[in-house]
Amino acid sequence: MSELAEYRYLPAHMAERLRGVEIGVRRPMDGSKQGLHRSPAFGSSVEFAEYREYMPGDPIARIDWPVYARSDRYVIRRFHEDVSIRCYVMLDTSGSMGYKGSGAMSKIEYACYLAAAMLYVMVQQSDTSSLITFDATIRTYHDPTGTFTRLKPMLLGLESIELGTKGDIEAALHSAAELIKGRALVIIISDFLEEPEKIIRGINHLYHDGKEVTLFHVMDPTELNMPITGLIDVVSMEQEGKLTVDFGRIKETYLSQLRLYLDQLRAGCQRIRADYIFTDTGMDVYDAILQRRKIG
Repeated sequence: MSELAEYRYLPAHMAERLRGVEIGVRRPMDGSKQGLHRSPAFGSSVEFAEYREYMPGDPIARIDWPVYARSDRYVIRRFHEDVSIRCYVMLDTSGSMGYKGSGAMSKIEYACYLAAAMLYVMVQQSDTSSLITFDATIRTYHDPTGTFTRLKPMLLGLESIELGTKGDIEAALHSAAELIKGRALVIIISDFLEEPEKIIRGINHLYHDGKEVTLFHVMDPTELNMPITGLIDVVSMEQEGKLTVDFGRIKETYLSQLRLYLDQLRAGCQRIRADYIFTDTGMDVYDAILQRRKIG
């Protein structure tokens, strides 16, 4: 895959590191039964899973007669069903994602590396992936693809992203739930600057539509530690206006509210069975992806 060297957010060395990384799911998927993943559902593929007792209504042809001959018990063979995964990577392109404090790159740059890595991993493990960008609504949508050739427009699209202004994560997730049909894996990459209960409502819509949801929460180290002091003019990245802030006076309150917000978001995700991965822009993208691999 030397051709990947041309992509800003998926350089060849990153693609090489990602080879062999596999992302799994826990919920049943709707994908073709030619995939590499074993579904929690049972079907009629070639991989034997277990026996169970025969029950009225089961097809007689599925009774294991050799077992009956040995044990005088009617049992049925069950097989794991192999599925492929449709993965939709949702990338937040609202104005706040352009922030760069003490991190090595802006939040949107880091998020683009994450998105490119996830798109690549899914295709290289014989699944399909799609890129969706959003702010207050869905901005761009790419049909899912399972080939590297058709992945190219998505990778190039990451290089020409223009940030919007104010975001509305809940509204965008409701729109995504209507757009994405059937059961699929949805990866949301955002700084999630919205009230936790609103975010959870949007995720809940996806979950109840049969989606498995993972959040990659991207923040800048400055947002986490607030090392700034003194009077500073703060300009909003998502709406017009400027505010003079004494950071020395608000630091403790800010950090306390930040901890509360993060705890609420994590707890909300846990409650509705969404996977939550926190990362800052100083973390190696490869390490962030590995956290999702451990979940699956």
